[in-house]
Amino acid sequence: MTAAMSESDMPDWEKRFRAPRVSLPDWAEDAPDRSLFVSNATGTYELYAWDRASGEQRQATNRPNGTTDGLLSPDGAWIWWFDDKDGDEFGVWRRQPFGGGADEEATPGLDPSYPSGLALGRDGRTAVVGRSTDDEGTTIFLARTGEEPLEIYRHAESAGVGDLSHDGSLIAIEHTEHGDAMHSALRVVRPDGTTVAELDDTAGGTEELGLEVLGFAPVDGDPRLLIGHQRRGRWEPLVWDVVSGEQTDLTLDLPGDVSAEWYPDGGALLVVHSHKARSDLFRYDLATGALERIPTPAGSVSGATARPDRTVEYLWSSAAEPPVVRSTTGEVVLDPPGMKCPPSVPVSDAWVEGPGGPVHALIQKPAGAVGPLPTVFDLHGGPTWHDSDSFAAGPAAWVDHGYAVVRINYRGSTGYGRAWTDALKHRVGLIELEDVAAVRDWAVESGLADPDRLVLTGGSWGGYLTLLGLGTQPASWAVGIAVVPVADYVTAYHDEMESLKAMDRTLLGGTPEEVPDRFAASSPLTYVDDVKAPVYISAGLNDPRCPIRQIDNYVNRLAARSALHEVYRYDAGHGSLVVDERIKQLRLEMEFAERHLTPTAAAPTD
Repeated sequence: MTAAMSESDMPDWEKRFRAPRVSLPDWAEDAPDRSLFVSNATGTYELYAWDRASGEQRQATNRPNGTTDGLLSPDGAWIWWFDDKDGDEFGVWRRQPFGGGADEEATPGLDPSYPSGLALGRDGRTAVVGRSTDDEGTTIFLARTGEEPLEIYRHAESAGVGDLSHDGSLIAIEHTEHGDAMHSALRVVRPDGTTVAELDDTAGGTEELGLEVLGFAPVDGDPRLLIGHQRRGRWEPLVWDVVSGEQTDLTLDLPGDVSAEWYPDGGALLVVHSHKARSDLFRYDLATGALERIPTPAGSVSGATARPDRTVEYLWSSAAEPPVVRSTTGEVVLDPPGMKCPPSVPVSDAWVEGPGGPVHALIQKPAGAVGPLPTVFDLHGGPTWHDSDSFAAGPAAWVDHGYAVVRINYRGSTGYGRAWTDALKHRVGLIELEDVAAVRDWAVESGLADPDRLVLTGGSWGGYLTLLGLGTQPASWAVGIAVVPVADYVTAYHDEMESLKAMDRTLLGGTPEEVPDRFAASSPLTYVDDVKAPVYISAGLNDPRCPIRQIDNYVNRLAARSALHEVYRYDAGHGSLVVDERIKQLRLEMEFAERHLTPTAAAPTD
């Protein structure tokens, strides 16, 4: 907060960014009173240690660009955190004592890399570390204090650490050796790297089915691994005994996607159910098959954990109500002091018939407003992600300034079945924009949106779709605002991290040299000369996901024909963890829209 502005003078949209918030606390398996969480209390997102027994909290990390990747050791003795350079995601794991003290390199002998999973042993000295580099592909090491790291896995395709069994005798790995980065297979190995079991739902069939590791049973000597599968067209859990090979299917009578994690005694599962952009919780008893609803408010649960006393803590929000960490005891688990986050307006649902089936859109607009309104079409990233009825400060800011906001779960989004998620392959970007166009037409025809004041925006994959949409649908949009986008798909492929190259090969069916026509058809650069709307782009100088060189290529093409555009480059990676920077970026975006739309809403207040 600037010295010139008091809390009472600050607009609500800015308060939503500045108000202290916390993540769902992680807790140490063998020391459950020790917890780790992320907070923006200092103005930068950092890791915090919390001793629940004493109530003491302390800031564990302090870096200019923030820190969010951290893990507690099961004994609660150590905080592990990932140390990269200015958001470039390339670095090493460090650790520090839970009670405070000097940081030390956690895995000496392992060179810097992109992280590809981490699992920590209960013995206090064992870690399974996943690494990804352009030269080596994916490597996984067993690292023990005082010993040289042991390589237990290597492959050119993407892979990652799934989990380490409770007694440390089994390691689960998710891999894509078959070349399909969207659908993982599983391998379980011993600490020396020898294989115990394999499970691959892509092998021998015509369907592309994925698997994911949800965790080993939290019991010594128990070889049960909880996994997610797509065998019935959506994500569901099952229990796999990796020694006997027995698979126990859990037929849960719930629509939508279902995930789960173990209760600490290994006798039940905490089920997270997602359907139509909302989510709720259940307890599933493995012995009886009983499914018991855990009461939660209407909205979205973005994380949940079962504690040793069988209570459940969960992070909940809705589009109208800010996030809060709740417990099934009825208490708020962690309520940071200071400024309170103002609420926003609730979201309404629209189902629009698109070329691939009904498209779900979430709508927010100023209370009492009557259309047609200036409207922001805010496209989510991923693409394997989805917008939900959850709190988001960005859309709320646009609503405060008089805009309607439309968020679209286009094909490629999760939460609507496997076929919906997988539909974008090979016609990447173009499929999603067909759904966006259908919702745009509905918004105009329904009287919600003013066709002359439509803003197309999004971050990451949403930024990519923004630039692609401005070029392929030039008459549809008045302004485009692309945040950390893919702009030149071929250059992006060559400059991005290896795991994303694998994903692009899966989506497009090969490399730019192997399928040049597909890359050209899906690249915003191909259509840059057709863009008519003013374009605003923000980009991180250290971004390994949407690298800066390919954005510069696109901007140079705009400049060559004197197309109206602005570019904001900032010294961080794929987004910023600094609150002031986030506020600055959104202010610049809203001011750009105001200048080129002249909406009836008031301008942002400095």
